[in-house]
Amino acid sequence: MDKRRLLIVVLLGLLLTLVGSRVCLGQPTLPQIEIGWTNTDDPEQVAASLRILALITILSLAPAILIMFTAFTRVIVVLSFTRSAIGLQQSPPNQVIIGLALFLTFYIMAPTWSEVRQNALTPFFAGELTIEEALKEAEKPVKNFMGKHARNEDLRLFMRMGEITTRPANYEEIPLQVIVPSFIISELKTAFTMGFILYVPFLVVDMIVASTLMSMGMLMLPPIMISMPFKILLFVMVDGWNLVVRSILTGY
Repeated sequence: MDKRRLLIVVLLGLLLTLVGSRVCLGQPTLPQIEIGWTNTDDPEQVAASLRILALITILSLAPAILIMFTAFTRVIVVLSFTRSAIGLQQSPPNQVIIGLALFLTFYIMAPTWSEVRQNALTPFFAGELTIEEALKEAEKPVKNFMGKHARNEDLRLFMRMGEITTRPANYEEIPLQVIVPSFIISELKTAFTMGFILYVPFLVVDMIVASTLMSMGMLMLPPIMISMPFKILLFVMVDGWNLVVRSILTGY
C-alpha cells in the first residue's frame, strides 16, 4: 500500500510539473507594430493610410497653426496685459488665461474652420480631392481671415523684403511666407494698443493713491499694496472681463 501511495504522489507531481510548463509556454504574445512601405492594389487602403498620415501631420503642427494662423496671439496678449495692469501676478492662473484664450479663439475662428471643413476636409475624406488640392482649398479661407486683419504696411514690408513685385489681386494670391508674419505683427500691434488702453485707468488709480499717501506723510507705505483693492474693485464694478472680451470679439 505504501508503494502504491508513493507511486501516486510521484505521478501527481509529474502531472503538475507538465501542466505548469505548458501554462508558461502558453503565455500570450505581445503585438508588434511595423512601419514600412508595402505594395497594394486596394485604393481604399491607400486612402486610409493617407488620412492617417494627414491626421498625424495636422496634430504635430497644431500648436504652430493655433498660434500663427488664428486670433490666439491677440487674445492671449490682451488677457495677459489685463492681469498685469491690475497688478495681479498669479491670479487668474496661467491655466485659466490660456483656457479662456483657447475658447475665445475657437469662437472667433468658427466661421473660418467651418469653411475649411466644407471646402477641404469633407471632399478630401470623401475621396473627391487629393491632399494637395485639399491644402490649397484650406488655405483660401485662412488667408482671407489673416489678410483682413493684417495691416497694409506690414504686407508691403514682407512683400518688399521678399522681392515680390507683382501686386496680388486678392488675399488668396499672397504667399504664406508673406501673409503669416504680416498677420502676427499686426496682431501684436493691436494687442499692445489695447494693453495701453487697459493700463491707463489703473495707472490713474496708482497715481491718486500715491499722491494721497505722500500728502499724509506715509512715504514708507508701498502705494501698490494700497491701490490693489481699489483697482480690483474698479475692475469688478465696470464688469471688466465683459468689456475686455467684448472688445476682443468686436475687433474681428
